[in-house]
Amino acid sequence: MNKKSTTAKHSLSEIVSMRDPQEDQAYLDAPEAESLGESFWNNARVVMPGGKTSVHLRLDTDVVEWFKAHGKGHLTRMNAVLRAYVEAHKHNR
Repeated sequence: MNKKSTTAKHSLSEIVSMRDPQEDQAYLDAPEAESLGESFWNNARVVMPGGKTSVHLRLDTDVVEWFKAHGKGHLTRMNAVLRAYVEAHKHNR
């Protein structure tokens, strides 16, 4: 069965007209972020994440819904839970 794309195409002016002015104002009114300071960056350790592998995975509906209920980033959170499990069990080998 072929699915037709439901993605609408809009011009730049149409997209601009869809913006919410209240969100724009909230961004402008947001306080400036506090600097972390030079000492933070002198001691910071940056870890580049490894590559990602795309998989097809069948999960229980209630598990997926639970993660989704906590907002955007549910797949990232699922990955974090799996990573924590792997890290906790690495030393058991």
